[in-house]
Amino acid sequence: MTNQIRVFSVDDHPLLREGIVAVINGQPDMQVVAQASDGREAISYFFEHKPDVTLMDLRLPDMSGIDAMIAIRGQFPEARVIMLTTFDCDAEIQRALAAGARSYILKSMPPREMAETIRQVHAGKKCLPAEVATRLAEHLSDEPLSERETEVLQRVMLGNRNRDIAQHLLISVETVKSHIKHIMEKLGASDRTQAFTIAVRRGMIQL
Repeated sequence: MTNQIRVFSVDDHPLLREGIVAVINGQPDMQVVAQASDGREAISYFFEHKPDVTLMDLRLPDMSGIDAMIAIRGQFPEARVIMLTTFDCDAEIQRALAAGARSYILKSMPPREMAETIRQVHAGKKCLPAEVATRLAEHLSDEPLSERETEVLQRVMLGNRNRDIAQHLLISVETVKSHIKHIMEKLGASDRTQAFTIAVRRGMIQL
């Protein structure tokens, strides 16, 4: 078929990638035109093949799938990218959509639903599966952590004391305490440990 949807699959797990390819090539109206296993390959192969739709794994060995998508869309603003992941973290969903992803789907999605999502995105639509939309809606009104608060929380996660965090970030210990207080309020956490546990679960910081 000359009007098949040309799909580009980016995933660092060969077995999973082969499964995705089998699903896509099993559809009468689409075919996989290229595969990549990391972010650099994804950017290079996209420029070479210019696919209609790209399935981009969120977490790649050399960079995040979101950063690879941003690099691609910097050259090709109309690139239609679907983020594909095992994680339903609301912060990462928000970042992916804000960066231009047309959809964000989970690897647990039934094959026929993935194929339909590809068709919808190819048609110029944005679509989110119900479970992803629900996760996003849960925290839609939450105040996000600032860049500085995220830095402080990452240091907390590494086991740094307030004094160590203050020295590293060139701020006072009192300022560190103030940041931690605001972080716990925003995340609804009762202590430092719960704060970074929530942040990791929601995709605000990564282990």
